[in-house]
Amino acid sequence: MTQTKTPPPPMDTAKKARVFIWVLLAALVAVGVIWYTAFSLNKPAPTAPAPAAEAQLVREDSHRVTSPSTEKAVLVEFLDFECEACLAAQPVVEDLKKEFGDRITFVNRYFPLPAHRNSATAALAVEAAAQQGKYEQMYAKMFETQPQWGEKTQSQAPLFRTFAQELGLDLAAYDAAVADDKTKERIKKDIADGTALGVKGTPTFFLNGKMLNLETKEQFRQLLADAGK
Repeated sequence: MTQTKTPPPPMDTAKKARVFIWVLLAALVAVGVIWYTAFSLNKPAPTAPAPAAEAQLVREDSHRVTSPSTEKAVLVEFLDFECEACLAAQPVVEDLKKEFGDRITFVNRYFPLPAHRNSATAALAVEAAAQQGKYEQMYAKMFETQPQWGEKTQSQAPLFRTFAQELGLDLAAYDAAVADDKTKERIKKDIADGTALGVKGTPTFFLNGKMLNLETKEQFRQLLADAGK
């Protein structure tokens, strides 16, 4: 005689909604060596992650988006432009940047995850824009439009090129930068550093060299306030 199985109770979505965005970090895909084969459009030789002893949290060419006259602390974010958690965190980061940017240097580093089909392409577009002095404009554009292009299976490179055009970039120089292995290596260097430093998902923040375990916006703000004294 077949017994009818009782279906499991529905998931408590209200409870899920109360969980702050940072806990999504644990659910994001870990970054491994497979990234290096998936990333390059021209498939150059893979670059091994930097040994932990050689990894740098901030490099000379890292994107510093605030320039305090007197630096009290440094906040580094490893981010992925296709990551929904990064999109949710971005307004919080912008608010904190306005509040603490005169005391704290905010640094952005690329960390596109292999599960996101267009995150590497987005990073290439942003870095190509940075070479023409439009890093922050393209950075903002990617997050503003993420619902439009995120989670697509086909390449969004043509769309990103229209963003470059809208920003008034020299498209020939943009195309050359996107295709240049040096641009790709610049992004891979961020990934290698992040991997060696223990980054496994995005967004991941380091304050004065310490990886943060964030649960609330208020906690995040208080940590910056204390560091900026």
